[in-house]
Formats: sequence, structure tokens, C-alpha cells
Amino acid sequence: MQHMKIPNKDTYRLQDKIDLILKVNYNSSFFAAIFGLVCFFFLDIKGPIAFTFLGYAIINLMNTLLYQQHKKLVLTYNLTSILSMIGAIIITLYSGGIQSPFIFVLAIIVFAGYVTTKVFGQLYLIVNLAVLTLLFLYDMGDFRISENTVPLESRSWFAYLSTVFAVYLLGGVFGKNLLRAHHRLYKSRNEIQERIEEKETLLKEVHHRVKNNLQTVSSLLSLQSRAIDDSKISSIIKSSQNRVVSMAMVHEMLYKRDDYLSKIELEPYVQELCDYLVRSVKGSGYDVKVNLDIKNYKLSIDTVIPLGLIINETITNALKYGIAEVRDGEIHVSVDKIGENRYKMYLGDNGIGYSEEINPKTSNSLGLKLIYNLTRQLRGSITRDYSKKGTHYTIEFEEVIEQFNSVDQ
Repeated sequence: MQHMKIPNKDTYRLQDKIDLILKVNYNSSFFAAIFGLVCFFFLDIKGPIAFTFLGYAIINLMNTLLYQQHKKLVLTYNLTSILSMIGAIIITLYSGGIQSPFIFVLAIIVFAGYVTTKVFGQLYLIVNLAVLTLLFLYDMGDFRISENTVPLESRSWFAYLSTVFAVYLLGGVFGKNLLRAHHRLYKSRNEIQERIEEKETLLKEVHHRVKNNLQTVSSLLSLQSRAIDDSKISSIIKSSQNRVVSMAMVHEMLYKRDDYLSKIELEPYVQELCDYLVRSVKGSGYDVKVNLDIKNYKLSIDTVIPLGLIINETITNALKYGIAEVRDGEIHVSVDKIGENRYKMYLGDNGIGYSEEINPKTSNSLGLKLIYNLTRQLRGSITRDYSKKGTHYTIEFEEVIEQFNSVDQ
């Protein structure tokens, strides 16, 4: 069965991060340049603040343009974050320290870190908390590196522009692009969900048609067996019909399920198969007790179909030959999990059994050959217990999730 190709959501996330970081870089460079020019020419804020704005704008723009050459997003982001942090610290120191309105730009750096990865977000959160603590201690102490270089008459304008700068980056750039990325992911998720639902519907239809086709084959075999007078040939055709029914039941169960379509509940399948075989071989008038000990295992279709054929052959042989003349006949089927994908199945009856000398190499029995070949296809092993009355098999097998080979291999 071919698996549906689903777009990788990590590809979407990476592209969204690239778009967001580049847009933030371009916007922050542009507005830093404008802010620097306004400070220099209109607010009479010269010196470190204006030159830091202009220097950041030029260096960050070059860093962003170089990304087009090396395509290393982490390098570009970290250089921008370091430049932003150094620039914000310098401007904060020269515009009032801990009381500077520009200090909120440090929060944007932390926010940008969490937008990229959780690790970078935590890293820049710790660094910026440390920077804020140092700025607070610096403001509380007597030691001074610089004074507030913003003229008294320009401080309101500087505070306003600093707030606009921070709000625009958060809302106009981060918020807008994150919302766009969210809508894109939401749309992609809906598209993927629609494709999955469509594939599930088609898959259910396939199982339904396969089941109907197998039931048609079963009906044809049933009609053919009734039209033949030779009891031996009729019995062979009837056995083939039972094999077809055992496979049709799997597709019927998959068709009826509303949840995950690739797994079969083993216990109800085996129960239904055993009941059918008893009715088919013995009729409704015979009292054959079927003891099942199967937990709530769910196995792949590639495992259940050969497993069902094995159960079909062993129980059919038991009903036809093993307990044919035995009153109160009993059949036992149990399955236990013995490893991550390994299982052990026990099949037994209280019939007359058959000779130890009979095996797939010495017998022409198709049913016996099927049991051993199908066990091999399930990457398993089969042993027979001769110490008990009747026929008793212990089969270890592995759950396979792939198309199984033909039974004659």
C-alpha cells in the first residue's frame, strides 16, 4: 500500500522563521536609520545615541544582505540579536539608564529569541535579565560612565519615538507576520486533514470492494462445490472457499472501523473466523467448544491475513479429521505478546491427532504446507507438542507491516 505524501510542517515553520527574521531585520534597520536621523537633526541628540542608531542600521542591513549569500539563518539571527542588545544597552545608558524608555527594546530581543527557538529564547531572557539587573545596580550606585545625553526639551519626543519603535516592531512586524504564519499553518493543516479524510474514504471503499469481490469468489466456489458429485474435489473447493472467507473477513472489519484503518483487532476477528469455520465444516448441530485467550491486540493487515489463513487451516483440519468422531470437541487458540513486535500463538484440539512422521516434507497436504510457509512469512517458527492428546502447535511470529509474499515461496 502506498503511503500518502504529506507536506512536512517543519518546512513551513522554517520558511516562516526565515521570512519573519528577514522582515524584522529590514524593518528594524530602516526605522533605526530614521530614528538616528531624527535624533541628530530634529531632537538635537548627537553623540553616542544617534551614531549607535545609524551604525546599527548599516551593520544590520549588511548582515541581512549577507544571508542571501551564506543562507545560515542562525548566524544571521544571532548577529542581529547581539547587535540589537549592544545597541540597546548603549542607547539606554546614554538616555537615562534604568529609567530610559528605550529599555523596553530589550524585551523585543527576548521575544524574537522565543520566536526562533526555545533555546535562544531562554538564553536571551537570562542575558537580558542580567543586563537589566546591572543597569539597576548602576543606576543605584555612585559610579557613572555617562549622563543622560537627551536634552530636557527632547525627552518627551524621544520617549514617544522609542515607544512607537517598540510597539511597531512588536505589533506591525512580529504580530502581523506571526498571525500570517498561524493562518498559513492553519490552512495547511486543514488541507492535510481533508486529504487524509479523502484517503481514508477511498481506502474504506477499497476494503469494501475487495470484501465484495472475495465474497463473490466464495459464492462461486460454494456453488461449484455443490455441483460436483466427487466428494474429494468438493472438499478441496470448500477448503479454498474457507480460505477466501478468512481473507474477506479482514477487509470487512477494516471497512466497518471508524478509527485507524491499518490495524485489526485480533480477538473479534479470530472469534468470528472460528464461529464461521465450525458452522461451515460441522454445521449448527454439533457442539464444538472454542476457547479463546487473546488480549486486546491490534495487528497490521499484513500480519492478520496470513495469521488468519494459519488459523483457518489448523481449525479446519481439527474439525474435519482431529475431532470428527470426538464428542465434546474442544479447540484452543491463545495469543501472547513476548516482545516489542513478537507474539506467541498456541493452537490445539482434543482430537485424535496425526502421526509424527507426517510433516510438510513427507506429506502432499496443501493445508500443512500453508501453515509452515505462512509461519515463515511472518518471520516466525513453529513447533508441535507430541506429549498431549490431539494436535497442538506453538507458533512464534512477528508483526510485519509490508506486503507479504506469495505462499509458495
